[in-house]
Amino acid sequence: MDNNREAQQLGEFAERIMVQGRALYRDLPWRDTRDPYAIWLSEVMLQQTQVSRVDGRWQRWLERFPTVDALASASPADVLEEWQGMGYNRRALALLHAAQEVSAAGGVFPRSDAALRALPGIGPATAAGIRAFSFNLHSVYLETNVRAVFLHELFPEREDVPDRDLVPLVDATCPPDGGDGERDPRGWYYALLDYGAHLKKTLPNPSRRSRTYARQSRFEGSTRQKRAALVRVLLDHRDGIALEELAAELNLQEVAAGREPVSVGDVQMIVEQLHKEGFCAPENGVWRA
Repeated sequence: MDNNREAQQLGEFAERIMVQGRALYRDLPWRDTRDPYAIWLSEVMLQQTQVSRVDGRWQRWLERFPTVDALASASPADVLEEWQGMGYNRRALALLHAAQEVSAAGGVFPRSDAALRALPGIGPATAAGIRAFSFNLHSVYLETNVRAVFLHELFPEREDVPDRDLVPLVDATCPPDGGDGERDPRGWYYALLDYGAHLKKTLPNPSRRSRTYARQSRFEGSTRQKRAALVRVLLDHRDGIALEELAAELNLQEVAAGREPVSVGDVQMIVEQLHKEGFCAPENGVWRA
């Protein structure tokens, strides 16, 4: 395909997306702010979490930790406590550690892709989201709903499509910094997100045709489930809990759910791994979050 024909097709694609975006626009609370801290938080919360669950939890988090400096000064236990129910506790600690780096640098979020991605827990999509939604800067924002749109519209018959085929198209269709008079990065990605969410509700998920698509592994009964349960028990015992009591409380939940109890030795292995990752620490014969 020659360059002129490709440019024409991408222009027609962009027009279709903007029409769909206007029709399907979602008035979400994190779209009413340009604060990079609040937008970063929404991006992390929305990773593999439904919008309906994030709406409410996002506001509650910001009431407790209203600024990046407030988050940076919080204890890991307080941050983990506020994160409960959102899944993937590592993301909460990554939020804390990144906030501490931003706060130590003056409390101002960087704008460059490289500087954002140098922060703990911030990958390409999160960095692009912060750039587009906070600063209205050109970015390559390839997340699940955006991916669904490009697959549906531009690769309707292909299976196993790698991101390397999508990234140049996402880059080419994103408007320049601040916009081109008809579209801007912020509005462009809102349109893609809203159309992508609509496609996933009305069609077999187009993202399944992506090479990156993978079904999430079973949570119940997994080590990940037991790790999450142990973190909750630790948070319920902020003054500390002995290993044997920790195992006993976990096993009350395991047996109630129809699962086999976990040995004290296995609990010890899990809690020591949690310790290495910064979730808890031993102190005077007990474990504390």
